Amino acid sequence: MKKILVTAVVAGLIGFAAGNAFFYLASPLWIDREVNETLPAELMVSTLATGQFTDADSFHQGSGTATVVETAGGAGIVRLTDFEVTNGPDLEVWLVKNGDITSSSDVTDSEWVSLGQLKGNIGDQNYIVPEGTDLSEFGSVVIWCEQFSVLFSAATLVTES
Repeated sequence: MKKILVTAVVAGLIGFAAGNAFFYLASPLWIDREVNETLPAELMVSTLATGQFTDADSFHQGSGTATVVETAGGAGIVRLTDFEVTNGPDLEVWLVKNGDITSSSDVTDSEWVSLGQLKGNIGDQNYIVPEGTDLSEFGSVVIWCEQFSVLFSAATLVTES
């Protein structure tokens, strides 16, 4: 009787742990987080560069526009509009020095600056660039899975003239 009880408890703990791990890894596949931020109208900005998000592969897909703007005070902002990306765990927004990113190795072989966790996989959103960052040095905005080092989507930036 004691052996059956111990076996049941161990099986229950293993099942609980496996269920939680499955939910953590798989839930982004069916749960979307939508964000709708605006860029304040009173903020005087100039557009420095724009780019269109593209799919990293057949599973990691993204679309929408990345726009790099600078405020009158010199602060940098990356704005994502009409944005949508495949959801996943631990997604971040990065500015990457390399342009024309097509693979995860293109990102890891370059220098990058993290703008923080992705606020949502759908919708318009803003990310403040760390002070002192030279925006002219960066060629791409990337959606990156930090936990698994996987590229989800990239937008090659084209400088506005």
